[in-house]
Amino acid sequence: MKKKIGFFVGSLRKDSYSKKVAVAISSLFPEDYEPVFIDLHELEMYNQDLDDEGTPPAAWTKFREEVKTLTGLVFVTPEYNRSVPGVLKNALDVGSRPYGQNVWDGKPGLVVSVSPGALSAFGANHHLRQSLVFLNVPTLQQPEAYIGNIVNLINDDGTIAENTMSFFRTIVDAYLAFLEKIVD
Repeated sequence: MKKKIGFFVGSLRKDSYSKKVAVAISSLFPEDYEPVFIDLHELEMYNQDLDDEGTPPAAWTKFREEVKTLTGLVFVTPEYNRSVPGVLKNALDVGSRPYGQNVWDGKPGLVVSVSPGALSAFGANHHLRQSLVFLNVPTLQQPEAYIGNIVNLINDDGTIAENTMSFFRTIVDAYLAFLEKIVD
């Protein structure tokens, strides 16, 4: 049976650089893994009252059930105001509640940050890691995946440059070795 790897993209833009990077990375997983892109568009903002009242939105329930089926987690994020975009933070919150029912718990994670600038979304990368520590998501430490100047790494046809794909291969290989140590 294939191991499902959930991809969580922190940008909702249809032509998002983060989405392009996520798609490129997902193409490098071997056949015994199934990359699954988890849609964050429909997730309503987390409000604990709805869980306390037993009336969580259907999108929350669907999302939680999807995450439960995953073996691993890949987060690909831009940086908004030196932090994680709200849509991604909201997904973490929805999946971590109600208290004691954290669907993220123990699933190996990979964090990739993407930016058109030289700082490579460093702030978002580390803010996301901070939340993942609390959620008990063991996260690949090396190689670090900061993808800066992304506009220079995309070919005219929209594909990712070959030398960057080679770096992505290094990241995926390290992540899979990390994942296998944790889940086996």
